[in-house]
Amino acid sequence: MGYHTLTFQIDGEIATIALTRPEKRNAISAQMIGDMLAALEQAETSHARVVILTGSGKAFCAGIDLEELRALATTHSLAKHLEDARRISKLFYRLYSFPKPVIAAVNGAAIAGGCGLATLADITLCVPEAKFGYTEVRIGFLPALVAVFLRRQVGEKQARELLLTGRFIDPDEAQRLGLVNEIVTTDLMERAREVATTILACSPSSILQTKRMFHLHDERMIRAELELAIEANAEIRSTEDFREGVAAFLEKRPPRWARQG
Repeated sequence: MGYHTLTFQIDGEIATIALTRPEKRNAISAQMIGDMLAALEQAETSHARVVILTGSGKAFCAGIDLEELRALATTHSLAKHLEDARRISKLFYRLYSFPKPVIAAVNGAAIAGGCGLATLADITLCVPEAKFGYTEVRIGFLPALVAVFLRRQVGEKQARELLLTGRFIDPDEAQRLGLVNEIVTTDLMERAREVATTILACSPSSILQTKRMFHLHDERMIRAELELAIEANAEIRSTEDFREGVAAFLEKRPPRWARQG
């Protein structure tokens, strides 16, 4: 199968998905979402038992493609925004609930939705130069979808602080928070394959059942929360702050926020 925004390869029982939009810092486009969903389907139906997700170039993933998002915002169509939000939600949930172990090898910045991709993996490895951040509030957007999962990973108090400040965090803090399992000072992909090999030495049926156990634990609640998040994600796109925040970011200038109240 041919992909436009990523590469997919299988070596033994390890499948590797590498995001390949380095000129856009591997930003998530509609095409990339489709490619990732197809690649995950290919990985699931293949003989591979572990998936490694990484990025090409200097970044892991810079989040949603803001140029594409701004173009979509000009339609002023709530139905279109809901469709787009649902597409992103589908990718996040697919990664979260994927039946085979997923290792994220974070080779650089993982920001906003890209941070979501990095931390939704079962095991997250990163280089010392990586940085993380749920930065949606900086551009007038809403971290609704990632919040569903982040609260479960770090607790509500920590999640509130990260999402309300939109600040960047370094690998050491990300590890303390439980978002990163290991900071790799040697070859990142080699270490990811070592972790994958450790998993491959375990019982295949036990691995599958363990993943299923985590997935089923609160599946119904997560799906319900995602539906609310999809609506919130779509609705904020019609606000003045959203349009200003995205424009300011793309134009590399400070945003001029509207007064509230």
